[in-house]
Amino acid sequence: MEDSIKKRHVENGDREILYSRAIKAGKRIYYLDVKKNLKDDLFIAVTESKKIQSKDHLEVSFEKHKIFLYKEDFEKFMEGMRDVIDYIQNACSHESAEGIEIPAGKEDDSCDFPEEDTPSDNIKLNIEF
Repeated sequence: MEDSIKKRHVENGDREILYSRAIKAGKRIYYLDVKKNLKDDLFIAVTESKKIQSKDHLEVSFEKHKIFLYKEDFEKFMEGMRDVIDYIQNACSHESAEGIEIPAGKEDDSCDFPEEDTPSDNIKLNIEF
C-alpha cells in the first residue's frame, strides 16, 4: 500500500505546473513551465512543440523537445543566451553594414535561418528522460 502511494507521488511529483507561458512562433510553440520536483525545488521545463503532418495530410502529430533548467543554472544559462543572441544580432547588423546587397523585400530576413524542409547535414537528437 505504501509503495503504491509513493509510486503515485513519484509519477505525479514534478508534473504539476505552477506557472506557464506559451510562445507561438511560426510552426512552433514554446512552453515555459514552472514546476516543482520531489524535493520542492522549482525548475523550468522548456518544451518546443512542432506540428508534423503526414504526407497525405490525414495524420497530425507533434514533435516535442524538452530541456530542464534548474535554479542554480539560471544565471549561467541567461548569460550564455544573451551572448549568442548578441552574436546573431551583431552578425546581422555587421552583414548589412558591410554593404552586402539585400534583395528588395528581404531587409528583415537577412539573417533568417533556412526553412525547416530544406535538407541539411545537421544531426538532431531527441532525448527524453
